[in-house]
Amino acid sequence: MSTREQAPDGKPPAETAQSSPQKIDPVYYNWSSTFKIMLGRMTGNRDAQLERGYFEEMDSVKEESICRRCETHRDYLLNYSPIIRFMRDEIGKLGGDVNDKNMVCRMCTHEQSGGFHLDHGILLCANKFRNRGHQEDTMAHELVHAWDHLKWKVEGDNMRHQACLEIRASTLSGECRFTREFFTKNQWRITEQLQRCVRRRATLSLAARPGIQDDVHAAKIVNEVWDSCFTDTRPFDEIYR
Repeated sequence: MSTREQAPDGKPPAETAQSSPQKIDPVYYNWSSTFKIMLGRMTGNRDAQLERGYFEEMDSVKEESICRRCETHRDYLLNYSPIIRFMRDEIGKLGGDVNDKNMVCRMCTHEQSGGFHLDHGILLCANKFRNRGHQEDTMAHELVHAWDHLKWKVEGDNMRHQACLEIRASTLSGECRFTREFFTKNQWRITEQLQRCVRRRATLSLAARPGIQDDVHAAKIVNEVWDSCFTDTRPFDEIYR
C-alpha cells in the first residue's frame, strides 16, 4: 500500500509549499502613508483599528532609529536646555543625580510620554515624542517629580500627594504654556488657560491610578490640594515658562 509522500522535515509537500508569512516592508512605513492613514485616505474614513495597527508595526520596524533619535535629543537637552540643566542642578543639591544612564529611552505601548521611579530613574517613551520640544517638556515634567520625591516624603498610596505632584509637574515643566496648548491641543482661553490645562492634565493622570473611582473622584482630590500646590513654584522663583 502506498504511503503519503513526506517532505524531508516530515510535513506533507502541500504544507511545505505554503508561502511563509509576509514580512513587514519598512518602505511602507513613511510620512506619506502616515498622513494617508490619519486623513482616512486608505479606506475612505478614519479607521481606529487600522491606525493603531499601523503605528504599532511602524514602531516595530523603526524601533532602533526612534530610540537613537530620543537618545540624541536627551543628550542635547541634558547639556543645553536651560530648564533641564537647572533642574539637574537642583536635584544634585538634594543628593540626587540624573544623567544619561538613569534617563533611558524605550518604546512604550501606553499613552504617556514618560515616567519616574525613585529607584530606577526616568523613562522616556521614544515613540511618543512629536519633536525635541515635546521631549524637553516631558523631561522637565519627570525632573520635577524627581525633585519632589527627594525633597518631600511622598506617600505612594496617598492620592492627595500624587495629585500635588501632577499639579506641580504640569505647571512648572512648560507643557501647559499657551503656545503648546494652542498648536497641539487646539485649546486656549484668554484667561486662566494655564490653570485649566494643569487641572485637566492632573485629573487625567490621577484618574489612571489604582484607588481612583472615576474622573469626578480624581477632580475632587485635585481641587482639594489645588491652592497650595499650584502656587508652590519651588525650586523656581516663579513659573519658568
